[in-house]
Amino acid sequence: MSIRITCIKKSNGHHEDPHHAISDLGWINEQTNEAKRSTRLEMYDWIKNHDGVASVLDARGNKARVGVREHANGTKYVQTYADRVWTDNLLALPECR
Repeated sequence: MSIRITCIKKSNGHHEDPHHAISDLGWINEQTNEAKRSTRLEMYDWIKNHDGVASVLDARGNKARVGVREHANGTKYVQTYADRVWTDNLLALPECR
């Protein structure tokens, strides 16, 4: 299954990295057009342990793949990467309603 992340929800408070502030991600299954929402940890687990494929489209329609990362303090999170560089495409998405 391949999904496209369409929005994010951020939690309040202090975070060591802005990607840690993402609490939920809204997404669309690209095969069925079904829309759902997952927590940051659910998305991390799905990509890492279930071979899930997630991506984000930028304003120009370019696709950036979403990968998993883990901070030195143990915080698990997801972040986009393109051309072998970690990017901030998730942070540019609108807030989920």
